[in-house]
Amino acid sequence: MRPRPLPRGFPFPLAVLLLAAALFPHACASPPPDNVVILCAGDSLTETGFPRRLKRLLERDGVRARVLNYGRSGNTSGEYLRFLEGAYGRLEEGKPDFILLQLGTNDVRLDGDRTEAGVFEENMRRILAIFSGFKNRRGAPARVFLALIPPVPPTAGYPFGPESSVRVVEEINPILRRLADKHRLVLVDNYTPLVEAPELLPDVHPTDEGYRLLAASWHAALKPHLPL
Repeated sequence: MRPRPLPRGFPFPLAVLLLAAALFPHACASPPPDNVVILCAGDSLTETGFPRRLKRLLERDGVRARVLNYGRSGNTSGEYLRFLEGAYGRLEEGKPDFILLQLGTNDVRLDGDRTEAGVFEENMRRILAIFSGFKNRRGAPARVFLALIPPVPPTAGYPFGPESSVRVVEEINPILRRLADKHRLVLVDNYTPLVEAPELLPDVHPTDEGYRLLAASWHAALKPHLPL
């Protein structure tokens, strides 16, 4: 159907907008708002790993999610803390409903990035303190989910090794469990799925199927808390 002619003297900018709306109604419509905003924080297992796969799982559920990937490849807990202190405003502007945090793999390296357990715990405590100040679009505190880190295979190449594998079990994941309990956070077990499927973790980084497994683990933890 042709649009009706506009009356003489009609304001030109408004006329253009009305004409565009008549000819292209779908283009002028505002996109539906996101149901949730999810901020993913971590190292390379986050940056190159699960966020886009998680977004696809949420879309399959009918959840309109904006997934913000703030993974930082190679970061230890201390390096990520410094990044977060410098980029606080940029990250906070995202107004996340949920923050998915997984750090610790680079802290068990054998080179200069090796982080003692007490230092790791203090770094994580400070990271959690920063994230506790984040608010969502409604002004409510963002909900933080804290993950156990995946195993490090004893055969992983340098700068990892058998000591790294032991430290994940005996130091890093127990600290993360304590922090989750102390701060009443949702604890996400990203360790057990890859222990049970070692073929998906040939080195420190999972295979594509291993990343899909991590995305499924985050998805299962999030799903009871999402508006469906």
